[in-house]
Amino acid sequence: MKIRNNELVILAVIVFFSLVTYYLVEPYAHHVLHKHVESEDFKYTDLDESTHNIMSKTGNAANGKAIAVDGYACIACHSIDVIGQSTGMSPDAAAAAYGVNPPDLSNAGLIYDDKFLADLIKNPAHALKVEHKFSEGGNTHPMSAFSGMGGDIDQEIADIVAYFNSIAVSQEDLTPKMAYENACGRCHAVRYEGWTQMGTKPSFKHKKETLAYEIKVLEYEDSLKAYMGKLPPDLSMYTRSRSEDFLRTFIENPQNHLAGTAMPRTGVTVDTADKIIEHMKDAGDTKRHERESIAVYVMIYTLIFAIFALLWKKQVWRDLH
Repeated sequence: MKIRNNELVILAVIVFFSLVTYYLVEPYAHHVLHKHVESEDFKYTDLDESTHNIMSKTGNAANGKAIAVDGYACIACHSIDVIGQSTGMSPDAAAAAYGVNPPDLSNAGLIYDDKFLADLIKNPAHALKVEHKFSEGGNTHPMSAFSGMGGDIDQEIADIVAYFNSIAVSQEDLTPKMAYENACGRCHAVRYEGWTQMGTKPSFKHKKETLAYEIKVLEYEDSLKAYMGKLPPDLSMYTRSRSEDFLRTFIENPQNHLAGTAMPRTGVTVDTADKIIEHMKDAGDTKRHERESIAVYVMIYTLIFAIFALLWKKQVWRDLH
């Protein structure tokens, strides 16, 4: 009986220190390494004042199309694939011109918050929270502020936002991959997914074609480094090295974590942020869903094995006593 009691004591000690390590040491280490930042719930309340007049108006999608597309207010720099509208520039050429390839606007009305979109059209550096980068030395943001078409500029911006909302896919049809590529993929590569800042790396038949593509990627990265100050990191394993809370609040407002960073605020909705993180999880752990699906069977096996081990142990001790 004394041996049995010692076993229980040893088990209790192991369980105690395991719990202490998991619930105290690990969270404390995360707290020291990464300061806690409260989520702003992707409400962008700092834009309430600057977009109040715009958001109080009812947007007209037809007029928004006349401004954004027919009036070339947006398609001079941005593609809109859903209507077959291209800028005619390759990603590396666009990056050389603007620092980064401007996003396709097909799903901008779903991916980005309406207030953010409105303020982005009105004052890009303010919406993106990078005024500190472009206010010094007379630098101007590569995206020009919308100067209007001669009418009520706030109404015109409301119309443009309404147009983008009208052409976007439904929330159900927006995949995590689509959300990531549009909001993050023009600056951040995901090499585990074969994703470069120029898109998914194609499969080439000849080595020289592969090298030609890789040269274009390097040229794109050089333009991005000149624009951002450094090359944004590859995000293949970021969900392994950062907590989900850190990623969520960083996507929401990078300045809260790194004051003065050149990374712009993305302005995505909370649903888009969830899908971005979902895609990053899939990229960093390709067997995640498969592992989770068999977890219940592993637990059942472990339980059955434990029962047989306990019965075997009782049989052994019965013979010894």
